This record gives sequence, structure tokens and C-alpha cells, in this order.
Amino acid sequence: MTTPRAVRSIAASVDWSPAALVAANEPVVLRGLAADWPLVAAGQGGVDSAVAYLKRFDGGRPVVAFTGDAAMGGRFFYRDDFSGFNFDAARTGLFACLDRIVGGLDDPAAPAIYVGSTDLDLYLPGLRGENDLPWPAGPPAPMVSIWIGNRTTAATHYDMSNNLAACMVGRRRFTLFPPDQVANLYPGPLEPTPGGQVMSMVDLRAPDLDRFPRFAEALAHAQVAELEPGDVLFYPALWWHNVEALSPFNAMINYWWNDAPAFADSPMTTLLHAMLSLRERPAAERAAWAAMFDHYVWSGGDDARAHLPPAIQGDLAPLDDTAARRLRARLLQRLNR
Repeated sequence: MTTPRAVRSIAASVDWSPAALVAANEPVVLRGLAADWPLVAAGQGGVDSAVAYLKRFDGGRPVVAFTGDAAMGGRFFYRDDFSGFNFDAARTGLFACLDRIVGGLDDPAAPAIYVGSTDLDLYLPGLRGENDLPWPAGPPAPMVSIWIGNRTTAATHYDMSNNLAACMVGRRRFTLFPPDQVANLYPGPLEPTPGGQVMSMVDLRAPDLDRFPRFAEALAHAQVAELEPGDVLFYPALWWHNVEALSPFNAMINYWWNDAPAFADSPMTTLLHAMLSLRERPAAERAAWAAMFDHYVWSGGDDARAHLPPAIQGDLAPLDDTAARRLRARLLQRLNR
């Protein structure tokens, strides 16, 4: 099988901005960008030091801990018969969760545990005040979250937001696939999903190319980022990624954002409605509607309105909050009739 190439790296001293990263539209590792953060320093002092530092900021709210048997090899996914998930989720105190992880570090039979995508300001207030990336004023403001766990793997999936993943404690490996490889990744069901997003059915640890032959093509387009504490990885929205926590104890802080205006609905809503309204139509009709979407949507709207005076553009005009509310109301009328 093809060995994925390494994600491009740049030095922490290079000027960067969220807008520039999005405009480049490719993954990149900013080496050592967060190397001077106190959480990174605490982790360099060992697991006990990192845990003690995190406990300082416990806001007292129960977190959701995901726990799976050691036999799953740390990969949170479906059961073998797809009757459910191979893990359990339960609310617990952060102190108790951290202590349980530490207590099993030397036990090969210890369960895989992680606390995933937990709002940093809400659950660990004050931590961001000491560990934070410089961010331009104004929108789009990021959602900032933390991941904590032992040797766990988030199976290949995509997110609808851009992401800056700051490796804080332990080492991580990201294997990334561009969005155009979606068919070659053999996506699973739209729901239920183990982590809220569709996952590839291929186990990256041991791909079954007899069952999933096109995955070899996906690997030919893959990129890998090996992250040390203090490294920050950027990848654009909708890039598929498999995330392996490689150390006995790991922590990562994520910055999620989109450049879309606040009034924009989720594209997943559009996808679901397109499945309802277009997918079962004859091939010739689907092709005709593809041309319609090219004209009215994928062009950014310019093709559809450039020849019309502004006074008669109506829904074809650039959207603002008021126009978006009006269009949403019309859609709800159509869906509810």
C-alpha cells in the first residue's frame, strides 16, 4: 500500500492568521507554535504534573467520559455486528476521570478512556487564559475545546468546521484525506454515529482492501502529521481525519470555526433534503438539476444575478440576515405543506 506523504510544516516564527490558513486550503503543521504554553510545560514534567495542572481549572461541571474495553484497541467505533457502539458514555467528575486514566497507565487491561470536545471555557474556566492562540478581533470567533484521554483513536471522520488542533500533552498522529476522496473512504451510516459525524468503515490500522478496494486510492492522496507537544495542526473543513493518541496520557486543545455568515444554515440540512427530493429521480433529471446547482449555488450566485437589475433579483441577491430569515420561512412553508 502507498505510504502517505507528510503534511507540510512551517516554523512557529512564520506569520500566520486563520484567514490565511483557510485561503491556502491545505493542512499544515505549525511546529512549536504552542511550545511555551504552561500546559505543555506541565506535560513535559510527566503525567502527574499534567494532571495536577488540569485539575487546577476544574469548574465542577460533570464531563462526558467515553469508555471502551481494552480489547477494542483504543478505536472508538461500532460493534462488530453494528448493533451499537463498542463503548459507553457517562457523565462523571473531571477529577474522577483523570484519576481513573492515571490509575490504569501501567495496566494493559485498562479500558480506553477519553473526554472529547469539551468546551474549554465552560468546563475548565481560566485554562485558556494561560494557554491560548492569538485570534483576530471580531467574527468568526472560534469554539475552543479540549480532548483528554489515554491511548485512543478517533476513527476516520470529517468535521464541518476548520480546525486548529494544538497538541498539548503526549504525541498524536493525524492521517488526513481531502474531501474529494469521500467515495474511496466508504462512509458509514448518517446516523447513528459514534462521535456525531459520519465515519469511514475502513480500519486504518489494517485496511481490508478485498472489502474496500478503493481505499488504496484514498491512501494515495493521504497526508500524515506527527505532532509533538506544542505543535499545532491546521486542516480545512470537510477534510477526513483519523486521530491516534500515541502516548499513555494525552491532551489536545482545538479551535473550530467557519467563515460562513451566522445566518447560514448547516449544509447537512441541504444534503438531507437533496436526498429526499433529488436522489430517486431519473438520471437525466439529476444531471439537469446538477446544472441548476452549478448555476444558482456553486457559482456563488454571480452567474444567476449578474444580468438582472438589483430591484428584481429577489432571492438571487446576496443574502443578509433579513433575507435569510425570509428565505427560511418560505422553505418551512414548503416543507410543512
